[in-house]
Amino acid sequence: MAAKTKDLWVFIETREDGSACNVGLELLAPGRRLADKQGGALAAVVIGNKADEAIRAAVEHDADKVIVVEGEEYGFYTTDAYTNAMYHLVEKFGPATLMIGATPNGRDFAPRLSCRLKTGLVADCTSLDIDEESGNVAWTRPAFSGNLMATILCADTRPQIGTVRPGVFKKSNPVAPHAEIIKEEYHVVKSDIHTELLKVIENAAGEIVDLEGAEIIVSGGRGVGGFEGFKTHIEPLAEALDAAVGASRAAVDSGWISHAHQVGQTGRTVAPKLYIACGISGAVQHQAGMSGSDCIVAINKDPEAPIFDIANFGIVGNLFEILPLITAR
Repeated sequence: MAAKTKDLWVFIETREDGSACNVGLELLAPGRRLADKQGGALAAVVIGNKADEAIRAAVEHDADKVIVVEGEEYGFYTTDAYTNAMYHLVEKFGPATLMIGATPNGRDFAPRLSCRLKTGLVADCTSLDIDEESGNVAWTRPAFSGNLMATILCADTRPQIGTVRPGVFKKSNPVAPHAEIIKEEYHVVKSDIHTELLKVIENAAGEIVDLEGAEIIVSGGRGVGGFEGFKTHIEPLAEALDAAVGASRAAVDSGWISHAHQVGQTGRTVAPKLYIACGISGAVQHQAGMSGSDCIVAINKDPEAPIFDIANFGIVGNLFEILPLITAR
């Protein structure tokens, strides 16, 4: 379909209580920049039930418009209800671009929507810009197991759709409200929803680790040496700093710590104020998940480790000697 406007939309995923998930609010920051470059408005799209809190948050984070679809059928996410609602909105308003958080729901929802709209989809993006020559969105994502970064353009179809990893961008500071609220009445009949949520089981996958929300992360890699290294060196420092514990893929694959702690291309994407990488070489797959941190401190005995190329501060030495000194201090 052809775009009717130059507007850029950000999907604001909602929780059961009607509040906004962080990733949608994070995407309003690059969305503002890209919408201005495209010459269109920045619109937040809220689909949910009793989502006043999510609407308020979108207004505070610089949206020009907030397009709202509410109803009981949107209280819990289902592919059918959300796809039907967003398809209706896109057909009616015709945005040029749509950004969706690469959450479990977003990764389910975006491909179904793009297929129905007969347009492209770039998944798991870690960087966004406007291609100066064509005016298209330049979506950048890891490719070939994270060994290189590919920039992809959707030249021929609209809207341009991409999913973006949580934690890649930081939420903008609140602004004075100026958004137009557009409430769209659209309901999905029950017979068109082919799945039913029977029960929510908390912590079914084991521990929950809030890496995306952490301001400080202490991560361990292959150099930690094993399960005991995390217990005796990484976790004490994290506790002293009130930090979350992260890990590289090598440490997770070795069984030293659960996948919930993994940072990198096949784990979480994080952007804390402080990221301390202990015994992590810093391969491109790991860098893809943490290079947006405000301050990176690398501790590694190999002075040629790639992690030092992106670190703000580097300590060359044995982490088993260095970490106890930092923890004590």
